[in-house]
Amino acid sequence: MKYINPVISGFYPDPSICKAEGKYYLVCSSFQFFPGVPLYESDDLVNWKQIGHVLTRKSQLPLEGAGSWGGIYAPTIRYNNGRFYMVTTNVTNGGNFYVYTDDIHGEWSEPVYVQQGGIDPSLYFENGKAYFMSNGEDDEGDHGVTQCEIDIETGKKLTPSKTIWTGAGGRFLESPHLYKIKGEYYLMAAEGGTEYGHMIVYAKGKTPYGPFENYPHNPVLTNRNLGGYEIQGCGHGDLVEDENGSFWCVHLAFRMINMWVMHHITGREVYLVPVTFDKNGWFTMGDNGTTRKEVETDKLRDIRQEFWKEYTFENTKVGREWCFMQNPDMGLYYLDDHRFELTPNEHTIFEADGSPAFVCIRQKEMNLSVECKVEITEGEAGLVFYMTPDQHYEIALRRTDKGVELFRRLCIGDIRHEDHVIALPQGESSAMLCCNASNFTYNFSAKTHSGDIDLGGAQTKFLSTELAGNFTGVVIGLYAQKSEDKGGKATFTKFKCKNLEEYNG
Repeated sequence: MKYINPVISGFYPDPSICKAEGKYYLVCSSFQFFPGVPLYESDDLVNWKQIGHVLTRKSQLPLEGAGSWGGIYAPTIRYNNGRFYMVTTNVTNGGNFYVYTDDIHGEWSEPVYVQQGGIDPSLYFENGKAYFMSNGEDDEGDHGVTQCEIDIETGKKLTPSKTIWTGAGGRFLESPHLYKIKGEYYLMAAEGGTEYGHMIVYAKGKTPYGPFENYPHNPVLTNRNLGGYEIQGCGHGDLVEDENGSFWCVHLAFRMINMWVMHHITGREVYLVPVTFDKNGWFTMGDNGTTRKEVETDKLRDIRQEFWKEYTFENTKVGREWCFMQNPDMGLYYLDDHRFELTPNEHTIFEADGSPAFVCIRQKEMNLSVECKVEITEGEAGLVFYMTPDQHYEIALRRTDKGVELFRRLCIGDIRHEDHVIALPQGESSAMLCCNASNFTYNFSAKTHSGDIDLGGAQTKFLSTELAGNFTGVVIGLYAQKSEDKGGKATFTKFKCKNLEEYNG
């Protein structure tokens, strides 16, 4: 059969996977967004359904001060003795911790913190022991993949942290995971930085502490030498064995806006490649060590791959597709299946700290259309394509002493520019705000009682990760904020985000 990568599109980086009771479960990083750690379920590894988030309470996920570079970094999900564990790092508040649940569709525990530093933590279970690993420094100050044994009930270290592997020679050794396959231990990680030089490397040994022998042909997966190819940044992977005994790797990568244009806007996404072992126990990945958009494989049964077609208020949920920036004050929101109402507070979308009246979904494709009817009483409210506090485009309405005006604003670094400022006819306070997005351009417009209004285009590359320097992707947000210290309720209805990618037919 043939399937298309990515298998989960949009800003869902650092995937980790486990298998339990015939299904597969996957988690991703979430950074400053709340709730945290998106949780996916699949029957076949190709089609994934988001079933919620792992971290749904402020007590689990304090995000004060978490700007676009803070919050939750790479998680790992594991299943042991009927219980799911998710371990991650809150780089802004608290460090390394894990939570657990016996019901994957229910609530997760309060955090259990582990006193070992570094990021990208992982768990490995064997013979009643729980091994905790991360990248960083061990108790002797040696840098690399560090590991200790912990009491899984309390998180207390039972052994000193010890560096067990220093990698294959690349920079930024990260995302370690340990597996036991056919009697041997495999330690897989990423190197090269989560950019264009990203790669997956591994080693194998006879014990959980090694010594580990590097795979002779590391890296086992990278697209760093595929010039003129859309998919880049392949790395940070996790292995899983399917029901037929075949192995797979889910990993992050990103899609450039063009095969020759080194900018990406939809963030690091989830990709799937087959894994093949040789007679000596070494494995290879993908298409000769690379990840391709189209994958032909005989390791999966004939599966019909489904693609998302359209998001509306009616077929999405707050806390599933819809998220907030940092810890929200839910008193600012009324959110149902047909309309969102937002009341602005003292925070704005220009700030790195604080949680403004803002709710968003990920931009999952480069080619899409978005529209939403916005009505205001006071203040400002609109539709925003948001990357960081310094990189975002919005079309919005705001009330002045002369009435309501429609405008576009472009924020690129230190430049904040407003144009297409148009006064609505007296008494009008609403408009349908629209965007048709392509690989290269966001084209903005509005529909009013007086007719359609073209609000101009803006280049997508100025919202790219390469210019923003962060780790997320563009999100499509609905926001409200005060204007001249005035801010009333803003109402959003008739939201529609439509996928225009050609392979969806």
